[in-house]
Amino acid sequence: MSTSELGDGTRCVRGGHPEPVGGTPMLPGPVFAAPFHLGEDYQGGGDFYGRASNPTWRALESAIGDLDGGHCLLLPSGMAAISTVLRAVLRHGDKLVLPDDGYYATRNFVRDELTELALDVREISTLGPWTDDVFAGVRLVLLETPSNPGLDVCDIAELAERAHRAGALLAVDNTTATPLGQRPLELGADIVIASDTKALSGHSDLLMGHVSVRDPELAERLLRARTLSGSIPGPFETWLVHRSMGTLDVRLARQAENAAALVEALRGHPKVSGLRWPGSPDDPSHELAQRQMRRWGGVFRFELADAAAVDEFVRRSELVVAATSFGGLHSTVDRRAQWGDPVPAGFVRFSAGCENPEDLVADVLQALS
Repeated sequence: MSTSELGDGTRCVRGGHPEPVGGTPMLPGPVFAAPFHLGEDYQGGGDFYGRASNPTWRALESAIGDLDGGHCLLLPSGMAAISTVLRAVLRHGDKLVLPDDGYYATRNFVRDELTELALDVREISTLGPWTDDVFAGVRLVLLETPSNPGLDVCDIAELAERAHRAGALLAVDNTTATPLGQRPLELGADIVIASDTKALSGHSDLLMGHVSVRDPELAERLLRARTLSGSIPGPFETWLVHRSMGTLDVRLARQAENAAALVEALRGHPKVSGLRWPGSPDDPSHELAQRQMRRWGGVFRFELADAAAVDEFVRRSELVVAATSFGGLHSTVDRRAQWGDPVPAGFVRFSAGCENPEDLVADVLQALS
């Protein structure tokens, strides 16, 4: 049976694992090495130095690449993945399209760290307007869908086609959706980027990122960029992500179940406004999201009256904590205005964890009472 015929859970559990051999571990331990033995007849190829390659990286890259449908390259964080793509693809004077409502650190990186490239940067909301002049002369279009933190959705297939007509590459930050929730490469994207710090590793205890592409030449260019920059992941962290990926399917299912229960419980609540979750049939993005997403995640958003109301909500809750990440086992809230996102002071990004749905709903409602 080919991997494409296997279900999500099977691919997560078995992805990147070696063929079973008696007396060997199911998932080999991390390989710690700087130099590798070359042998007397070394002619190049194979592992020779830890900055260039590592068997532990290859195992996880194989697993994630299978889920994404492309060649995967690991990086030590989501921002390392984004910055590696931007530096590898862009040249002096290039035109770049960024989401003005996506992850704020991406915009900050372009503004503060890529000044020497004198880029022509066009910031467009996830919902557009995506007029023809947006794509004119552009080298790279970066989307984030569902957007973080607003959870708006744009049409990857349509925008990929329009970008390609204009001679541009299209990249998608797929962190919110996860490789199980959405496969941008199958929708026409050239590059998919993700922070695996979030749902893929899912335990809020390490940093990791990855880039997946279909084009072997682009994959080689990114590999060279990683090797020369030294932006490499640690083998132990890589092994931990691989171990954790085995439960991604079941974690994502519980998180989506909890998000659905909480959204239903909060709909119409007098203290809650701006409730959004792409998985909800009444969400403005639901129809499009349903066409291009395979399944839902646990991240949704809403607004309380102000920052003090959010603080009081967290203080009264017994199960929800304040933390600036998402996709972990624990349910968390992140008041995004404190990080500089252009959102109201009471705007909350809620990451539903893996608690029991009835416990979580009861706790959230009492914390708002």
